[in-house]
Amino acid sequence: MTSQKPTARAETQGVLSARAVTKRYGAVQALAGADLDVHAGEVVALVGDNGAGKSTLVKAISGAVAADSGTIEFDGKPVRITRPQDAQALGITTVFQDLALCENLDVVANLHLGSEARTGGVLGEIRMERAARDLLASLDVRIRDVRAPVAALSGGQRQSVAIARALLGKPRMVILDEPTAALGVEQTAQVLALVGRLRERGLAVLLISHNLADVRAVSDRVVVLRLGRNAGDFVTAQTSQETIVAAITGATAGAA
Repeated sequence: MTSQKPTARAETQGVLSARAVTKRYGAVQALAGADLDVHAGEVVALVGDNGAGKSTLVKAISGAVAADSGTIEFDGKPVRITRPQDAQALGITTVFQDLALCENLDVVANLHLGSEARTGGVLGEIRMERAARDLLASLDVRIRDVRAPVAALSGGQRQSVAIARALLGKPRMVILDEPTAALGVEQTAQVLALVGRLRERGLAVLLISHNLADVRAVSDRVVVLRLGRNAGDFVTAQTSQETIVAAITGATAGAA
Protein backbone atom coordinates (compact mmCIF):
# COMPACT_ATOMS: atom_id res chain seq x y z
CA MET A 1 0.00 0.00 0.00
CA THR A 2 1.36 3.39 -1.01
CA SER A 3 1.17 5.82 1.87
CA GLN A 4 2.21 9.38 2.50
CA LYS A 5 1.84 11.25 5.77
CA PRO A 6 -0.02 14.54 6.17
CA THR A 7 1.77 17.60 7.42
CA ALA A 8 3.09 17.80 10.97
CA ARG A 9 0.57 20.57 11.69
CA ALA A 10 -2.33 18.28 10.88
CA GLU A 11 -0.83 15.43 12.92
CA THR A 12 -1.01 17.52 16.10
CA GLN A 13 -4.72 18.26 15.69
CA GLY A 14 -6.34 14.85 15.31
CA VAL A 15 -10.12 14.93 15.61
CA LEU A 16 -11.26 11.47 14.49
CA SER A 17 -9.29 8.24 14.35
CA ALA A 18 -10.91 4.96 13.28
CA ARG A 19 -8.95 1.72 13.46
CA ALA A 20 -9.64 -1.78 12.10
CA VAL A 21 -13.33 -1.10 11.52
CA THR A 22 -15.29 -4.08 10.23
CA LYS A 23 -18.87 -4.55 9.09
CA ARG A 24 -20.55 -7.58 7.56
CA TYR A 25 -23.97 -7.81 5.93
CA GLY A 26 -24.72 -11.52 5.79
CA ALA A 27 -22.19 -13.05 3.42
CA VAL A 28 -20.89 -9.65 2.30
CA GLN A 29 -17.87 -8.23 4.13
CA ALA A 30 -18.40 -4.49 3.53
CA LEU A 31 -15.49 -3.40 5.74
CA ALA A 32 -12.52 -5.62 6.52
CA GLY A 33 -10.41 -3.60 8.95
CA ALA A 34 -10.52 -0.04 7.57
CA ASP A 35 -8.57 2.84 9.12
CA LEU A 36 -9.27 6.56 8.84
CA ASP A 37 -7.82 9.73 10.38
CA VAL A 38 -9.25 13.23 9.97
CA HIS A 39 -7.64 16.33 11.46
CA ALA A 40 -8.86 19.80 12.32
CA GLY A 41 -8.55 22.28 9.46
CA GLU A 42 -8.15 19.48 6.93
CA VAL A 43 -10.25 18.15 4.05
CA VAL A 44 -9.86 14.40 3.63
CA ALA A 45 -11.36 12.84 0.50
CA LEU A 46 -12.58 9.26 0.84
CA VAL A 47 -12.58 7.57 -2.56
CA GLY A 48 -12.97 4.13 -4.04
CA ASP A 49 -14.94 2.16 -6.58
CA ASN A 50 -18.54 1.08 -6.01
CA GLY A 51 -18.57 -1.50 -3.22
CA ALA A 52 -15.25 -0.33 -1.78
CA GLY A 53 -16.80 0.34 1.63
CA LYS A 54 -16.93 4.15 1.60
CA SER A 55 -20.62 4.43 2.45
CA THR A 56 -20.39 1.77 5.15
CA LEU A 57 -17.44 3.48 6.84
CA VAL A 58 -19.25 6.82 6.76
CA LYS A 59 -22.38 5.21 8.20
CA ALA A 60 -20.31 3.70 11.01
CA ILE A 61 -18.82 7.11 11.84
CA SER A 62 -22.15 8.96 11.57
CA GLY A 63 -24.05 6.34 13.59
CA ALA A 64 -26.31 5.16 10.78
CA VAL A 65 -24.99 1.64 11.40
CA ALA A 66 -22.99 0.08 14.22
CA ALA A 67 -19.61 -1.40 13.29
CA ASP A 68 -19.07 -5.07 14.14
CA SER A 69 -15.58 -4.42 15.51
CA GLY A 70 -12.82 -1.85 15.57
CA THR A 71 -12.24 1.32 17.55
CA ILE A 72 -13.11 4.98 17.04
CA GLU A 73 -11.46 7.83 18.92
CA PHE A 74 -12.67 11.42 18.94
CA ASP A 75 -10.32 14.11 20.27
CA GLY A 76 -8.05 11.29 21.38
CA LYS A 77 -10.67 9.54 23.52
CA PRO A 78 -12.33 6.19 22.72
CA VAL A 79 -16.00 6.62 21.83
CA ARG A 80 -18.87 4.33 20.96
CA ILE A 81 -21.09 5.35 18.04
CA THR A 82 -24.13 3.16 17.49
CA ARG A 83 -26.77 5.72 16.46
CA PRO A 84 -26.87 9.18 14.86
CA GLN A 85 -27.45 10.87 18.21
CA ASP A 86 -24.09 9.55 19.44
CA ALA A 87 -22.28 11.17 16.51
CA GLN A 88 -24.19 14.43 16.87
CA ALA A 89 -23.38 14.63 20.57
CA LEU A 90 -19.68 14.36 19.73
CA GLY A 91 -19.92 17.12 17.12
CA ILE A 92 -20.05 15.00 13.96
CA THR A 93 -22.60 16.13 11.39
CA THR A 94 -23.35 14.58 8.00
CA VAL A 95 -24.79 16.15 4.86
CA PHE A 96 -26.13 13.26 2.82
CA GLN A 97 -26.57 13.33 -0.93
CA ASP A 98 -30.37 13.72 -0.71
CA LEU A 99 -29.82 16.91 1.42
CA ALA A 100 -33.07 16.29 3.40
CA LEU A 101 -34.38 19.79 2.69
CA CYS A 102 -38.06 20.75 2.74
CA GLU A 103 -38.54 22.32 -0.69
CA ASN A 104 -41.83 24.00 0.21
CA LEU A 105 -40.21 25.92 3.10
CA ASP A 106 -37.98 28.96 2.72
CA VAL A 107 -34.25 29.12 3.42
CA VAL A 108 -34.68 30.49 6.95
CA ALA A 109 -37.12 27.72 7.92
CA ASN A 110 -34.84 25.03 6.47
CA LEU A 111 -31.78 26.33 8.29
CA HIS A 112 -33.59 26.28 11.64
CA LEU A 113 -35.71 23.17 11.08
CA GLY A 114 -35.92 21.35 14.41
CA SER A 115 -34.11 24.11 16.30
CA GLU A 116 -36.45 27.05 15.84
CA ALA A 117 -35.97 30.14 18.02
CA ARG A 118 -39.02 30.78 20.20
CA THR A 119 -40.03 33.43 22.69
CA GLY A 120 -42.98 32.58 24.89
CA GLY A 121 -44.01 29.85 22.46
CA VAL A 122 -43.94 32.25 19.48
CA LEU A 123 -41.49 31.74 16.63
CA GLY A 124 -38.73 34.33 16.59
CA GLU A 125 -38.92 34.97 12.85
CA ILE A 126 -36.83 38.13 12.87
CA ARG A 127 -34.14 36.56 15.03
CA MET A 128 -33.99 33.44 12.83
CA GLU A 129 -33.80 35.48 9.64
CA ARG A 130 -30.98 37.60 11.04
CA ALA A 131 -29.08 34.48 12.13
CA ALA A 132 -29.63 32.92 8.70
CA ARG A 133 -28.30 36.00 6.90
CA ASP A 134 -25.28 36.22 9.20
CA LEU A 135 -24.43 32.54 8.76
CA LEU A 136 -24.75 32.60 4.97
CA ALA A 137 -22.71 35.80 4.78
CA SER A 138 -19.94 34.29 6.94
CA LEU A 139 -19.73 31.41 4.44
CA ASP A 140 -19.93 33.77 1.45
CA VAL A 141 -23.08 32.00 0.27
CA ARG A 142 -25.06 34.34 -1.96
CA ILE A 143 -28.82 33.84 -1.87
CA ARG A 144 -30.77 36.93 -2.87
CA ASP A 145 -33.95 36.15 -0.95
CA VAL A 146 -33.70 33.99 2.17
CA ARG A 147 -37.51 33.92 2.27
CA ALA A 148 -37.67 32.18 -1.11
CA PRO A 149 -38.72 28.51 -1.02
CA VAL A 150 -35.84 26.07 -1.41
CA ALA A 151 -37.57 24.68 -4.52
CA ALA A 152 -36.71 27.96 -6.29
CA LEU A 153 -32.96 27.66 -5.63
CA SER A 154 -30.27 26.23 -7.87
CA GLY A 155 -28.66 22.90 -7.06
CA GLY A 156 -25.54 24.62 -5.77
CA GLN A 157 -27.55 26.92 -3.54
CA ARG A 158 -29.50 23.99 -2.10
CA GLN A 159 -26.25 22.19 -1.31
CA SER A 160 -24.95 25.36 0.34
CA VAL A 161 -28.09 25.63 2.48
CA ALA A 162 -27.73 22.01 3.59
CA ILE A 163 -24.08 22.56 4.55
CA ALA A 164 -24.89 25.83 6.34
CA ARG A 165 -27.65 24.09 8.31
CA ALA A 166 -25.13 21.50 9.47
CA LEU A 167 -23.01 24.28 10.98
CA LEU A 168 -25.74 25.62 13.26
CA GLY A 169 -24.93 22.98 15.84
CA LYS A 170 -21.27 24.10 15.90
CA PRO A 171 -19.83 20.73 14.85
CA ARG A 172 -16.18 19.71 15.04
CA MET A 173 -16.39 17.45 11.99
CA VAL A 174 -18.49 17.64 8.83
CA ILE A 175 -19.06 14.68 6.50
CA LEU A 176 -20.12 15.56 2.94
CA ASP A 177 -21.59 12.79 0.81
CA GLU A 178 -21.09 13.51 -2.92
CA PRO A 179 -21.77 17.25 -2.52
CA THR A 180 -21.16 18.06 -6.19
CA ALA A 181 -23.13 15.20 -7.74
CA ALA A 182 -25.38 16.37 -10.59
CA LEU A 183 -24.17 19.99 -10.33
CA GLY A 184 -23.01 22.13 -13.24
CA VAL A 185 -19.53 23.60 -13.51
CA GLU A 186 -20.34 26.95 -11.89
CA GLN A 187 -22.39 25.38 -9.09
CA THR A 188 -19.65 22.84 -8.43
CA ALA A 189 -17.10 25.63 -8.08
CA GLN A 190 -19.35 27.37 -5.55
CA VAL A 191 -19.71 24.24 -3.42
CA LEU A 192 -15.98 23.45 -3.54
CA ALA A 193 -15.24 27.02 -2.43
CA LEU A 194 -17.62 26.49 0.48
CA VAL A 195 -15.79 23.27 1.42
CA GLY A 196 -12.58 25.31 1.52
CA ARG A 197 -14.22 27.79 3.87
CA LEU A 198 -15.14 24.94 6.23
CA ARG A 199 -11.44 24.09 6.39
CA GLU A 200 -10.59 27.74 7.09
CA ARG A 201 -12.97 27.58 10.08
CA GLY A 202 -10.80 24.80 11.51
CA LEU A 203 -13.33 22.03 10.95
CA ALA A 204 -12.37 18.46 10.14
CA VAL A 205 -13.99 17.71 6.77
CA LEU A 206 -14.53 14.26 5.27
CA LEU A 207 -15.51 14.44 1.60
CA ILE A 208 -16.90 11.40 -0.22
CA SER A 209 -16.69 11.78 -3.99
CA HIS A 210 -16.29 9.88 -7.25
CA ASN A 211 -15.05 13.01 -9.02
CA LEU A 212 -11.25 13.02 -8.81
CA ALA A 213 -11.06 16.51 -10.31
CA ASP A 214 -13.11 17.83 -7.39
CA VAL A 215 -11.07 15.77 -4.96
CA ARG A 216 -7.79 17.17 -6.26
CA ALA A 217 -9.18 20.71 -6.26
CA VAL A 218 -10.17 20.87 -2.59
CA SER A 219 -8.68 18.02 -0.52
CA ASP A 220 -5.51 17.93 1.56
CA ARG A 221 -5.36 14.12 1.68
CA VAL A 222 -6.95 11.29 -0.25
CA VAL A 223 -7.80 8.01 1.49
CA VAL A 224 -8.54 5.13 -0.88
CA LEU A 225 -10.65 2.12 0.06
CA ARG A 226 -10.76 -1.06 -2.00
CA LEU A 227 -12.77 -4.15 -1.12
CA GLY A 228 -13.32 -2.85 2.42
CA ARG A 229 -9.64 -2.23 3.12
CA ASN A 230 -7.26 0.71 2.91
CA ALA A 231 -5.44 0.92 -0.41
CA GLY A 232 -3.67 4.25 0.03
CA ASP A 233 -3.36 7.44 2.05
CA PHE A 234 -1.95 10.26 -0.08
CA VAL A 235 -1.06 13.91 0.31
CA THR A 236 -3.06 15.35 -2.57
CA ALA A 237 -0.58 18.01 -3.66
CA GLN A 238 2.20 15.42 -3.84
CA THR A 239 0.31 12.69 -5.67
CA SER A 240 -0.66 12.29 -9.32
CA GLN A 241 -4.16 11.36 -10.38
CA GLU A 242 -2.73 8.24 -12.02
CA THR A 243 -1.39 7.06 -8.64
CA ILE A 244 -4.79 7.52 -7.02
CA VAL A 245 -6.56 5.71 -9.87
CA ALA A 246 -4.06 2.85 -9.58
CA ALA A 247 -4.86 2.50 -5.87
CA ILE A 248 -8.62 2.53 -6.59
CA THR A 249 -8.35 -0.16 -9.26
CA GLY A 250 -5.82 -2.32 -7.46
CA ALA A 251 -3.00 -1.70 -9.92
CA THR A 252 -0.75 -0.35 -7.14
CA ALA A 253 1.71 -2.94 -5.92
CA GLY A 254 0.59 -4.28 -2.59
CA ALA A 255 -2.93 -2.87 -2.85
CA ALA A 256 -5.64 -5.14 -1.49
